Amino acid sequence: MDYRKQLTRLIEQKNGLILTKDAEAVGVPRHYLSLFVKEHLLDRVRHGVYLSPDAFDDEMYVLQARSNKLIFSHETALYLHDLTDRDPLEYVVTVPAGYNASNVRKAGVKVYTVKEELYSLGTTEGKTEYGRPVTIYNKERTICDIIRSRNSMDIAILNDAIKRYVTSRDKNIPLLLRYAQKFRVQTILRNYLEILL
Repeated sequence: MDYRKQLTRLIEQKNGLILTKDAEAVGVPRHYLSLFVKEHLLDRVRHGVYLSPDAFDDEMYVLQARSNKLIFSHETALYLHDLTDRDPLEYVVTVPAGYNASNVRKAGVKVYTVKEELYSLGTTEGKTEYGRPVTIYNKERTICDIIRSRNSMDIAILNDAIKRYVTSRDKNIPLLLRYAQKFRVQTILRNYLEILL
């Protein structure tokens, strides 16, 4: 088997950003990554992450690829759903209770924890600004999350996000109300909806 061709094809499939585990998953030995680095076909940007010279580093994709327990949420999910115009100053993720997120926090990421039974509720696939897939919460879950965290965020972002959600074509109010009940924010949400609907 020609590992060089296989690795070149993988780099193309992954838009120039690959992880060591991607290469191992298709059977390419690790030392081929080192060879590609020596030949300037790849740059090692951090431990286990390689980037071709013509590609962009995608922090969100790499962050989640290194820890599949991270789900992008709150302001970051708002941005990915186009429910805000503000670029996130820091990435925001949610992890299950008990998960050790100290390294993630050290990397400058804001981390929320939630009970295990609520952790995977409303997950969906989103795309980073470079088009790579990441796991995020859907719009309805994100609205509930920001209402729950309203005391620690900019109220203008909250108001704008709810207005945009209410006017969006793909809103699902019944689902939003079910989530609001699970997260115990239905009264506050109803107050917002009465004003906006």
